[in-house]
Amino acid sequence: MLIRPRRNRKSAVIRDMVQENQVSAANLIFPLFIVEGQNQKTEISSMPGIYRYSIDNLLREVECCLELGLRSFDLFPNIDESLKDPYASESHREGNLYVRAIQSVKSHFPEACVVTDVAMDPYSSDGHDGLVVNGNIVNDASLEILGKMALAHAHAGADIIAPSDMMDGRVGYIRQLLDENGFTNVSIMSYTAKYASAFYGPFRDALNSAPKHGDKKTYQMNPANQREALIEATLDTQEGADFLMVKPGLPYLDVVKLLKDNFDLPIAVYNISGEYAMLKAAARNGWIDEQGAVKEVLTSFKRAGASAILTYHAKEVLQNKWL
Repeated sequence: MLIRPRRNRKSAVIRDMVQENQVSAANLIFPLFIVEGQNQKTEISSMPGIYRYSIDNLLREVECCLELGLRSFDLFPNIDESLKDPYASESHREGNLYVRAIQSVKSHFPEACVVTDVAMDPYSSDGHDGLVVNGNIVNDASLEILGKMALAHAHAGADIIAPSDMMDGRVGYIRQLLDENGFTNVSIMSYTAKYASAFYGPFRDALNSAPKHGDKKTYQMNPANQREALIEATLDTQEGADFLMVKPGLPYLDVVKLLKDNFDLPIAVYNISGEYAMLKAAARNGWIDEQGAVKEVLTSFKRAGASAILTYHAKEVLQNKWL
């Protein structure tokens, strides 16, 4: 046998030398949940180790993460039901929780990259990502609300706007609105291929944002479809997106690879709440090696082609030196 692949696996030094993919802190984006109040830090029962923070504690958490080398953060709001209405009016109200959180992080830590979520569901009394009229999610009327939300985030200092709503045309609408208002340097990380997944449960628990009726299958993608993601990615690229995101992560590595192979934009992937919760549950029961499993999961995203990985594991892998 002249060719023996095992020769390149015979020692740790050689294995490291020929390793094809390496996840680093630069690839990671840490999702953080925010609530009103002071000195609030409440663990999310379905996501062990993940908390809802009031803004004062959010700043402490961001500072801790920055010291670990983690520099990018995606914020998600949990707001009181009394503030929700069909038009998600609170989403773009001046001085709302989300706006204040963005402003606080950027004023205290200008070096941090703040990614913001643009969708109506955290603010909507219907719990949907778009405007509901007579039981239907109306696309074009939703764009105006999403645009106002994106503009509010840009004014507050957001570095990257991430529309997660899956309304047709929202990337182009938001890009034009940002440019017309002087925010040409604010990036758009589009949720390009966001699937109607069964893995979102813990996230909706964290935000209390589950739909009050129906489901999200008329706007989120069918899990059985792969090539449809090419249509979405083509549109988002033409409309001015700077990143293309796939969500969820683990069940859709083929889609990450598909977009990486067909588009020149950076690919992002969201290692979502259900994936995190499953791994945590298995680790707590002693069924898997948590460190090895987390590293393997994150490496799978990098290997598939993702440059940016949104993951709830971001802080712990740096804190525990798991990478």
